[in-house]
Amino acid sequence: MLVTGGAGYIGSHAAKALHQAGYRPIVFDNFAAGHREAVRYGPLVEGDVGDVAAVRAAIRRYETGAVMHFAAFLDVGESVREPARYYRNNVVGALAVLEAMAAESVPRFVFSSTCATYGEPVETPIVESHPQRPINSYGEGKLAVERALPHFERAYGIHSVALRYFNAAGADPDGDLGEDHSPEIHLIPRTIDAATGGGGLQVFGDDYPTPDGTCLRDYVHVTDLAEAHVLALQALVDTGLSSAYNLGTGRPHSVREVISAVESVSGRTVPWSIAPRRPGDPAVLYASADKAHHDLHWKPRFADLRAIVDTAWRWHQAHPRGYGDR
Repeated sequence: MLVTGGAGYIGSHAAKALHQAGYRPIVFDNFAAGHREAVRYGPLVEGDVGDVAAVRAAIRRYETGAVMHFAAFLDVGESVREPARYYRNNVVGALAVLEAMAAESVPRFVFSSTCATYGEPVETPIVESHPQRPINSYGEGKLAVERALPHFERAYGIHSVALRYFNAAGADPDGDLGEDHSPEIHLIPRTIDAATGGGGLQVFGDDYPTPDGTCLRDYVHVTDLAEAHVLALQALVDTGLSSAYNLGTGRPHSVREVISAVESVSGRTVPWSIAPRRPGDPAVLYASADKAHHDLHWKPRFADLRAIVDTAWRWHQAHPRGYGDR
């Protein structure tokens, strides 16, 4: 099992879940954003996903029968400022992996997609049939890959599952893995940083049409996401049917609720202030994951926000400098 981007946040948790399920994860990463210390559950191949020959060589060396693809940049704001970088890595890179798979007759592909493919929600909770109208190049790039998948299936027999995450959060409950981005863009670790003296947290807008005026998001635990990838792979093995699934808890939480949860878990005060809204931030985003529940028998184990925050808090307390390998 080749795991591209397997040294990153979600990829490393997926590698652990694969290992626990009896698979041998082969991490393929160039460490543009990942961490060597997060590669713990199988061999490492250092390389760039845009290098078709290198991906093919890794597939041949380890006799890979499937690929999980996580190797993508993920900062929505950066994708607006630098769309060329995002299209090159997230679209061209993914197509290079698929090209390598086609050349080596690898039949199964699990794709790390995103709810950003939906754009501004027409209705919530969001179901898989919701219109896909991205509003930034991050979402557009992920959607471009999703749209390519049926063509690769018809031409090369590559069956695929696209998993559209909502807000990935938390850390490995065993404390082995966590979230370490530079710069950090996700709300929960930024709130934890504010609670531990890292400076005040900016809350972007408090005048949304929500119960407390701040944005509502669906926070899904990274371990639950990792387990969904294993279930998706098994579904491909069992049925060979390609599909796409939302991954979320179906329970939205506001920015203020996240702040309260961090304060409750940590016993510390989070200093925060209101900043202007960010362009393109929807007021409410949350998933219907009924399809994943039905088809994959997937159900989040960490559905409570406080439980998600607790795992993140414990990891950051044990790793105040993150992985420390930058």
